[in-house]
Amino acid sequence: MPNHLSESLSPYLLQHAHNPVDWHPWGEAALARARAEQKPIFLSIGYSACHWCHVMERESFENPAVAEVLNAHFVSIKVDREERPDLDDLYMDAVQTLTGRGGWPMSVWLTPDLQPFYGGTYFPPEPRGGMPGFVPLLKRISQLWQEERAGVVGHAAALAAELRRQATVEAGSTQPGDASLDSALDQLRRGFDARWGGFGPAPKFPQQMAVDLLLARGTGADRAMALRTLDAMWEGGMYDHLGGGFARYSVDGQWLVPHFEKMLYDNAQLAGCYLTAFQATGESRYAAVATETLDYLLRDLRDPSGGFHSSEDADSEGEEGRFYAFTPAEVREALGPTDGERFCAAFGITPGGNFEHGASVVHRFSCAREASLPEEEDQRLREKLRLWRDRRVRPGKDDKVLAAWNGLALSALARGYQVLGDARYLEAAQACATFLHTDLWREGRLLRVWRQGRAHTSAFLEDHAAVVEGLVDLFEADFDPAWLRWAETLGEAMLARFHDPVDGGFYSTEADQPDLLFRQKPGFDNAIPSGNTLASRALLRLSRHLQREDFRSAAEGTLQCFGPWMARTPRAFLGLLGVLDLVQRDPLDVALSGHPEDPIVQDMLKEVHRRFLPGRVLSVSGDQLLPLHEGRGLSPGRPLAFVCRGRTCAAPVGTSRELGDLLQDAPAPM
Repeated sequence: MPNHLSESLSPYLLQHAHNPVDWHPWGEAALARARAEQKPIFLSIGYSACHWCHVMERESFENPAVAEVLNAHFVSIKVDREERPDLDDLYMDAVQTLTGRGGWPMSVWLTPDLQPFYGGTYFPPEPRGGMPGFVPLLKRISQLWQEERAGVVGHAAALAAELRRQATVEAGSTQPGDASLDSALDQLRRGFDARWGGFGPAPKFPQQMAVDLLLARGTGADRAMALRTLDAMWEGGMYDHLGGGFARYSVDGQWLVPHFEKMLYDNAQLAGCYLTAFQATGESRYAAVATETLDYLLRDLRDPSGGFHSSEDADSEGEEGRFYAFTPAEVREALGPTDGERFCAAFGITPGGNFEHGASVVHRFSCAREASLPEEEDQRLREKLRLWRDRRVRPGKDDKVLAAWNGLALSALARGYQVLGDARYLEAAQACATFLHTDLWREGRLLRVWRQGRAHTSAFLEDHAAVVEGLVDLFEADFDPAWLRWAETLGEAMLARFHDPVDGGFYSTEADQPDLLFRQKPGFDNAIPSGNTLASRALLRLSRHLQREDFRSAAEGTLQCFGPWMARTPRAFLGLLGVLDLVQRDPLDVALSGHPEDPIVQDMLKEVHRRFLPGRVLSVSGDQLLPLHEGRGLSPGRPLAFVCRGRTCAAPVGTSRELGDLLQDAPAPM
């Protein structure tokens, strides 16, 4: 018999729909039951691509003995953290406060009033390796609830008060300056792994915001650290050398063996990093990685609707990495004996293997230089082996579409078209934006989640902000003012529904959400930039296109709000420090008068797009209706380029060479 999750849209919840545990989705029905029966809530939070979530399901949630205890003594609720990041953030803070660490699957016990009193992550069914067994733990918590309820409730109230205190942002009174930026760069220098790239020991995660900040703000040596990190990630096994795209993280310090799930948000941001590196250096390998990553999005994550799916799992056929790893015999079977041997030598596939069951993760860094393949042959054999690999059972896919992550993908695709000139990326970006407006924009409100034709859950701050920035990037690719108009509407919604007009900054949720203990104001940047980073960056860029002082003021007020926090822990605010870097720069505005398809305009656009110009704003219009184009018309029958840096504007020019001369004093390629 299926449980209450059987009508859910979330692939993660549906994975648990036939567990013997009487699961409920988060909602008023389950919360009302907990209040009526005065039972504690067991809240389990995870996501579809989470390996240890699958392990705990197999060991515990499919276990009748576990189900018997949960069903008798608790109201059990499952939450997809990607659908409800607000709940995930709040209760993750509780678990970290209680235990000193966090992760997924997240296991939290709540009073019927939603106050947490105990928590952890993965629990085995019986005691193992110093971890308490899940069944004994459930029985002990149930006993405490029955016999010492007043103490449990008091402890929960005290913890809730502490969480509220920790979440309070004591706003700064002045705009932060260079000190926080310098401190962040110094910390990155001290944490840099000079041999393997990256910042800090294993496990190693791609730190896109660190790379972006080093490229934009750092010295030549700092940029070299960023490029070494990008090279090492591409050379290692975290990069899918056959299908493109990156796994979530590397379990070792060499970027060799990944945790194999592939997330939309990682790949969208990393594509942007490699595009930036290509602009900054002119090195074709960065363009190739960006191309293959964007092609992965188009081939494997794109929904027919135009949106992009959330992730691909690490596991297939019950084993992590089974889809991605190879033995030499498998490579020879796919490519033939001669090509197979050459491929194995070039990509580190050995008889002993470097992964489980004697298989190898495909990588480049351990291979002798003389074993490397000529570029054309390299591409041919990788593609041939990819097609052979596609005959395997693919990892599971989480095919829900999230507004925030699609905003990141929209930015990546629009920038991909700008830098690489591939029309497929522009077409995909336009289709994605059209999908978001058609399917996730309902009666003037943005929704967060869509799957199989159904949308739900009011959008959070990060959704609004990421979509706004994606629309700005798309406007700077095709120059359709409709994208700016929708971005302006979404920006106004951010100010009306999420902005703190007193202390500055933005709350992650709207004020009238009844199922939250309190609102949070997210500042720390994690795998995805915080909602405040996304909001301030998006509004700052939009303010320059539309000359909206309220947007600019809200963006700068966010920096002021978090200024003291950035000074104390700059490594936790690398994305927001990137916004500070943009604010401190003299604005660079490039406005081209003419039609985007005009050959002269196209040549000028290529001149802009090939350059590394942090924070530049770009607009093309054939009329004078947009703010950046007021009073800036065409010369008789000929486009013109208007370049302003700070408060100084150069005389208009009419050729790409003259435009290039005006842009020369921007940061030079390395």
